Amino acid sequence: MMSKDDSMEAILRRLHRVEGQIRGIIRMIQEEKNCEDVLTQVAAARSAMDRIGIHIITHRMRECLKDKPISSTEDAIGEAIDVFLRFSSSIGPVSPEE
Repeated sequence: MMSKDDSMEAILRRLHRVEGQIRGIIRMIQEEKNCEDVLTQVAAARSAMDRIGIHIITHRMRECLKDKPISSTEDAIGEAIDVFLRFSSSIGPVSPEE
């Protein structure tokens, strides 16, 4: 499992990559590039941000559940699910299992 510092570095590397993608999109728009090409890059940047969000959620779930006494595990799981559902509602419909 990744350490907290390794996870943070991985997240920052991904964010810097997306930052470069966004700068590229801005340049494409300024240069009046083909709309389809611009939208392809927008979709790629959005997908990369979604993957970053999943990475952060996964890390948060591990942190929530680590070292929790058995009695509070249910609460920690509920909190992790709430975080996931708030994030996933921004990327598309998700229905939790009941």
